[in-house]
Amino acid sequence: MKIAILSTAPKCYSTKRLKEAALERGHNVKVLNTLRFAIALSQHDPDLHFRSKELSTYDAILPRIGASITYFGTAVVRQFEQMDVYTPNTSNGITNSRDKLRALQILSRHDIGIPRTAFVRDRKDVLPAIERLGGAPVIIKILEGTQGVGVILAETNKVAEAIVETLQSTKQNVLLQAFVKESKGRDIRAFVVGDRVVGAMRRVAQGDEFRSNVHRGGIAEKVDLDPEFQETAIRAAQIMGLRVAGVDMLESSSGPQIMEVNSSPGLEGIEGATGLDIAGAIIDHIDNQVAFPELDVRQRLTVSTGYGVADLVIPEGADLVGKTISESGLRETDIVVLNLHRGTTVISNPKNTRVLEAGDKLLCYGKLESMRSLIPEREKSHRKKVEKLDPNRTPTISD
Repeated sequence: MKIAILSTAPKCYSTKRLKEAALERGHNVKVLNTLRFAIALSQHDPDLHFRSKELSTYDAILPRIGASITYFGTAVVRQFEQMDVYTPNTSNGITNSRDKLRALQILSRHDIGIPRTAFVRDRKDVLPAIERLGGAPVIIKILEGTQGVGVILAETNKVAEAIVETLQSTKQNVLLQAFVKESKGRDIRAFVVGDRVVGAMRRVAQGDEFRSNVHRGGIAEKVDLDPEFQETAIRAAQIMGLRVAGVDMLESSSGPQIMEVNSSPGLEGIEGATGLDIAGAIIDHIDNQVAFPELDVRQRLTVSTGYGVADLVIPEGADLVGKTISESGLRETDIVVLNLHRGTTVISNPKNTRVLEAGDKLLCYGKLESMRSLIPEREKSHRKKVEKLDPNRTPTISD
């Protein structure tokens, strides 16, 4: 297999380890400077040049795209995708994860823990946003900061307001997040490859530092994750569109909360803490995928007019509740159940004898018109749900 590692830092630990692991497994591997590519576009013939010469054929690429070159780097990855070269992390996945706000927006629609977060632009909205988060202390984050840079703990509302105003005056977009005090100074980094966690470490800040990043002096130690944390990390990476990811989580009293999903996670800290060959696991995954690539069913199964893929949620009181998939009549209406999502469990290719329950989410392929008739009426807005739960809430001007 011929692999290209896209990196502007060939001498950094992660790049060297990935190259070493590929060579140990008998693969042909080259480190290519991401910034030396040129994209060539013409009808039916996407192409790439490297150092002004036509690029030779590769089976797979492994992107190591730094934050400073996200736009150009993802354009190069996207061009490889158009040329049918396998990449474990898609251009969309890298883009989704690189912007902290965008990542949290994507994760927020799924049943997955995230810290309460606010994003405001007007100074007058800062203090009300902090109050909605539960008040100070709060975490302030620059949207595209890495390695703990641009992450600030504000102890009071006024300090938070002043910091946000200062950062915004320098044209920075910032997030406000609730401070999870039970997790102060420590977090979990789970390293996801494919559909499993191949290693995990707990990072602990030292002294008065609240940021646990190894680059900020944090100490890393191996940790064995319980199933809830493993499932959360894997789902977060998959939701982002990443097959290789470092998923950072807080250990809150309500369970794991996703802080960040990193599309180019460093290997030095995780390999040093765990003693595991993480680089080798990444190369093995790429090898398996090139030999037998997975397909995105949502893109590949829409092959006939009127057919497609959809999520169906079974509401309380629905006729399907208590019936097996065979008894549901779905197959008779040209609908096939590909997987069933129940709570935190995903059951792939469920048997016809599986009994359906209220709240089950079915990923189905079939006739769109038949599936449309099964989709329940859209829920009312979040605000109406809040009012229903809290009738004593003071109305706002916009009500």
